[in-house]
Amino acid sequence: MELTDAQLIARTLVDDDHYAFAELVRNHQSTVRGLLRQLTGSDIGLADDLAQETFLRAYKNLRNFRGEARFSTWLYRIAYNCFREHARKRKELVGIDEEQLEREHDPQTVDPALRHDLMHALSLLPLHERTAVVLCCQNGLSHDEAARVLDIPLGTVKTNVLRGREKLKRTLAEWGPN
Repeated sequence: MELTDAQLIARTLVDDDHYAFAELVRNHQSTVRGLLRQLTGSDIGLADDLAQETFLRAYKNLRNFRGEARFSTWLYRIAYNCFREHARKRKELVGIDEEQLEREHDPQTVDPALRHDLMHALSLLPLHERTAVVLCCQNGLSHDEAARVLDIPLGTVKTNVLRGREKLKRTLAEWGPN
C-alpha cells in the first residue's frame, strides 16, 4: 500500500522514520530537479546541488509544514528560495530589480526536436515569466499554488503565465516552418 505525503510526513515527525522521508524524496525529487533545471538554464550539476539543499532544508523544517498547501507546493517554495539565494551569492541577479524578481511534467511524448526548441524558448523568457510558466504549465500547479510558491499576488502569477505563454507561442511560431 502506497502511503500519502501526509502519512509519510507524520511517520517522519512522530516516529523519526528516515525511510518515510526517503520515500517523500523519491516521490518528489524528479519534479523538484526539473523545476531547478529550468531555473538554472539546464545546468544539471547546479540543479542537482540545489535539489539536495532543498530536501535538506525540507527535512530540517518539516515541523513548519502546516499542510495549508500541498507538500509539493511547499517543496517548490524551498527550491525557489534555494535558487534565489544561490543566484544572489553568484551575483547573477545584477541588473534585475529585486521587486521584479519577487513578482516572478515532463512530457515524454513530445518530439525531441520540439522539446529542445521549447526548452530553448523557455530559457529566453524573463525569469519571473519562466518560473510561473514552469510551475503552472509544466509542473501542474494551480495559479494559487504558484502564487504561494513565489510569494506574489495571484493576479501577478496569472499575468506572468499569460505573457510567458504568448511569448513562447510567438517564438516557436517564428522558428517553425514557413
